Amino acid sequence: MVIAKLTGIIDATGDGWAVVDVGGVGYLVSCSGRTLSTLVPGEAAVVLVETQVREDAIQLFGFAEAAERDWFRTLTTVQGVGAKAALAILSVLSTDELVHAVAAADRAAITRAAGVGPKLAARIIAELKDKVGAIALTPATAGEATGAGLVGEAGDAVSALVNLGFRPAEALGAVSHAAGKLGAGAGVEALIRSGLAELTAAEHAR
Repeated sequence: MVIAKLTGIIDATGDGWAVVDVGGVGYLVSCSGRTLSTLVPGEAAVVLVETQVREDAIQLFGFAEAAERDWFRTLTTVQGVGAKAALAILSVLSTDELVHAVAAADRAAITRAAGVGPKLAARIIAELKDKVGAIALTPATAGEATGAGLVGEAGDAVSALVNLGFRPAEALGAVSHAAGKLGAGAGVEALIRSGLAELTAAEHAR
């Protein structure tokens, strides 16, 4: 039996876990710190669940939002990223922050997670950057200020670089770095010029 969702009362919470009481049956679910912050003992809750079945155990992982559950699934496809590391990453980065961290190759952001070192962060970026490039360009995220430093007109600059033939992940990373150097008031043209210079230099270095 695969459990996809639990609706009940939060019986108790602890470091990395919660017990959801559903009709008198308590289900132990492992959670990120972000999800745990939304679960209050004694209150009703709906917890989305990812079920992992092994020879010796059935483990449930709980999430407050579908986006977090989807990212958990995606992260655990990366070699070396187990459930514990995935939850640690989701505890320190929101899903939007994670999208931009991967697309902008921001290893420092990912290594904020307990137990995730530079090598594993680099592997996560390498394996997922193409998958998140398109996500990072959606209207809901392209123009928002994030950990990658994107603000205002950066989305237009990224789109322009993509139209020039660069991959979305590369364009986002270059504009992110440009925005960090030029500051929040940088215009589209300045961001494009700086981003293009960085991408061109990277191509020549290959």
